[in-house]
Amino acid sequence: MMKLAHYACDPALSRGRLHSEPDAPTRNAFQRDRDRIVHSTAFRRLVYKTQVFLNHEGDLFRTRLTHSLEVAQLGRSVARSLGLNEDLVESIALAHDLGHTPFGHAGQNALNDCMIDHGGFEHNLQSLRVVDHLEESYPEFNGINLTFETREGILKHCSLAHAQLLEAEACGGIARRFLDGTQPSLEAQLCNLADEIAYNAHDIDDGVRSGLITMEQLREVSMFDHFYRHALVDFSTLAHKQNHRRLLFETIRRMLSAQVYDLIAVSQAALNAALPKDADAARQMPPLLSFSTEMRRQGTELKQFLFRNLYRHPQVMQTTSLAKEVVRELFDAYLATPHALPATFGAVIDGETNLVQRTQNAPERMVADYIAGMTDRFASREHERLTGKRLLV
Repeated sequence: MMKLAHYACDPALSRGRLHSEPDAPTRNAFQRDRDRIVHSTAFRRLVYKTQVFLNHEGDLFRTRLTHSLEVAQLGRSVARSLGLNEDLVESIALAHDLGHTPFGHAGQNALNDCMIDHGGFEHNLQSLRVVDHLEESYPEFNGINLTFETREGILKHCSLAHAQLLEAEACGGIARRFLDGTQPSLEAQLCNLADEIAYNAHDIDDGVRSGLITMEQLREVSMFDHFYRHALVDFSTLAHKQNHRRLLFETIRRMLSAQVYDLIAVSQAALNAALPKDADAARQMPPLLSFSTEMRRQGTELKQFLFRNLYRHPQVMQTTSLAKEVVRELFDAYLATPHALPATFGAVIDGETNLVQRTQNAPERMVADYIAGMTDRFASREHERLTGKRLLV
C-alpha cells in the first residue's frame, strides 16, 4: 500500500459516521464506504441514467454509471501521484451523481422548476439525501451511513439556504464550509477536477459518435487541434478515413494525459509551497489543487465549444424539451394521484407517519425524491402509464 502524504485524509482519523458502527476487520473506513456505494440501489440505477444523450438513443453513449467510473479512474491516478487517499477519491467519485435525475441536466432543471416553491432541487444535495436517508439497506437506520469525508465530497455544491439548514441540523458538519469559506478535503477537490476532465473527453467522443459534431468542427478548439495534428504526425495512417475513430481516440487520449499531468504538476507545486501539516490544515487554505492558467483557458474554450455546438444543438434541445415535459407532468400526476406511487411513498402523502422523518412530511419533496431516483426508461414508461402520452420513443 502506498504511503499517504501528511495532508491526505487518513481513514484512521475519520470524523466518523452519522450512526456509530464497529470497524470492519479487513477494510478501512473509506474502502467500506466505496463498497456500500457500489452495492446501493441508487448506484445500479446510474446505468440507465443519461449524460447528454438519452438512454434510448444509443447503446454506446455514456451513462451516469460509466461517467462515474471514468471519474474514479482519473481521480485515483492523480491521487496516487499526489499521495492522496485513493479509496476516498474513489468513494466520492462513485457517489457524486447518485442523486442525479433521469434525463440529465434537463431532468434536473425541470424538477427544480417544480420544486421552486418547496426548497428547490439540487442534484448534489440529492446525492447526499440518497446516502443519508433514501437508501433502505440496514435495519437500524436509513441511508448507507457513510463517513464524514465521503459525504463532504459528495456535497460538491450547495446553496446558502440549504447550507444553513444542514448546519442547523448538524453544527460544524459537512455544510459548514459553504458558510465560512473553507474548502473540502484535497480528495474532494480532486474529484471535482477529475469530473471536469471526464466530462470534456467523453462528450467529445459521444458528440462525434452521434454525428452532431465533427472532428473538423472540433479543430476550432486549440487543445483538440494541437493533439489532433500531433497524432497525425506520429501516425500518418490515421489520416485514412477508415482510421478516423482511431484518430479521435488518440486525440482524446492525449488531451486526457495533458490535463492529468498538468493537474499533477501544478497541484504538487502548490502543495509544496503551502505545506499543509495535515488534512484539516489544507481545508483552511485556498484551493490547492488546480490546472495551470493556460490549461484552464483551453478547458474553458472546449466547454464553450461543446455548449454551442453539442448541448445547444437543435436535436439535443428538442429531446431535452420533451424530457422536461415528462418530468413536469410526472410531478403533477403524482401530487394529484398519490396512489399512483409505490405504497411506502404514497403513505406519506396520505398522512401516515412511517416515513415522515425521511421526507420531512412534505409531499412535494417526497415526489421529487421518487422522480429523481428513476431511470430514463422507467420515467418514460411511468409518464406514458399516467398520461397516455408517449413523448420519448
